[in-house]
Amino acid sequence: MKRASGWLLVAASFGTAMWAAEPAGRSAMSSSFDRQLSGVEREVVSLAEALPADKFGFAPTQGEFQGVRTFGQQASHIAATLYMIASAMQGEKNPSEAGKDENGPASLKTKQDVLNYLKAAFAYAHKAMNTLTDQNATEMIGAPFGNNKAPRVSLAVMAISHTFDHYGQMVVYARMNGVVPPASRR
Repeated sequence: MKRASGWLLVAASFGTAMWAAEPAGRSAMSSSFDRQLSGVEREVVSLAEALPADKFGFAPTQGEFQGVRTFGQQASHIAATLYMIASAMQGEKNPSEAGKDENGPASLKTKQDVLNYLKAAFAYAHKAMNTLTDQNATEMIGAPFGNNKAPRVSLAVMAISHTFDHYGQMVVYARMNGVVPPASRR
């Protein structure tokens, strides 16, 4: 348990400004992860909003980019995965359709469709982050990928790290299209 406690401390302190006063009724654990999710949400959503609609279908073609997701698919993949992780954290059935290759529902056709799906996924993931407590963080729960179990807190870490991974790819796509990410303009 000592090893798990140390890991939890590292996971809970992941990022910045973690030790502000907690809102009434929320644990330090849930507040920490919820703030981290808010940070990545701000970056991803502002970038998706900044890219012109006609560039949502862009994917690099030069070099080793054969078969990669388009910008829009990167955003909808983030959303689909957030839904999968958040539903597992809450022990609920996924309220969304993961779609082919976890790229979200096939009905997502426009920039606005993707943005709506992305924003709804973040809202659902915030709900999941707010279920974390010191008592349930190490509880082994069904993981959304495969038939394995994982500590609830590791899914919270996955929601944030996976999102930042795809955000990095989206930044490259945006810059290739002459769009400076809003986070770089501050």
